Amino acid sequence: MTALKLTQIGNSVGVILPKEILARLKVEKGDTLHVIESADGVRLTPHDPNFEVQMTAARSVMRKRRDVLHELAK
Repeated sequence: MTALKLTQIGNSVGVILPKEILARLKVEKGDTLHVIESADGVRLTPHDPNFEVQMTAARSVMRKRRDVLHELAK
């Protein structure tokens, strides 16, 4: 476990993430992290949960309409 200290950043309060945490999340300066609330607290992730829902729906449509999409691609 890593303890993080809150710090003043302009008019906001922020957390500085150590290099090890950034490497583990595979993110760098300028990337976006998403905060997901869970039963035991919050989770930081670089993956957008809404995007996964949209991709699941898109895969379903692509599977059902494969022939149509193939013809449109010609």
